[in-house]
Amino acid sequence: MVYYLYHKDSLSNLYIVPIGSPLVKKLLVIWHSRTQTAYQAAQAALQGAMQVQDELDQSYSIDLVHVEQVSLSQLLDADAYIFCAPENLGSLSGAMKEFFDRFYYDLLDKIQGRYYSAIISAGSDGQGALRQLQRICTGWRLQEKVTPIIINTQSQTPEEIMAPKTLTAAHRQAAHELGATLSAWL
Repeated sequence: MVYYLYHKDSLSNLYIVPIGSPLVKKLLVIWHSRTQTAYQAAQAALQGAMQVQDELDQSYSIDLVHVEQVSLSQLLDADAYIFCAPENLGSLSGAMKEFFDRFYYDLLDKIQGRYYSAIISAGSDGQGALRQLQRICTGWRLQEKVTPIIINTQSQTPEEIMAPKTLTAAHRQAAHELGATLSAWL
């Protein structure tokens, strides 16, 4: 079965385009979370991207994918990426780091120039994980098109760190705006 999207070009001509067509831009939101913070941020970024898509009357594919379920073909087909991950012990979570390890060489010299941004959830700092992610994306030669954000939950005790969390309205809005802004660049 083939799925289709409606695509409007710059002259407002409307076309029916099969999903997977090079005419359809793709935004891939990749997330990992144990406490739901990065997942909620990924959802807010997705909602922002979808809102801008509607407001600008654009048609493109936006996918929210767990880090362990993303495929090489999804990564190769995407035009932009939002990476959402927690910081654990001063660096990216193990699952997100394993994702980058798993696909790094398969994507090297194949996705350069594409846009990305990131959302890091952290109990206190987040800078270590963000620097690590930025170094990896620099190696892929991605363009950081939207300034990444760090969601600081102020979690300091073992109980606070491991507890499920709910984003504040300000954190949700920041993630929404990041997704909307990157989406507008497509």
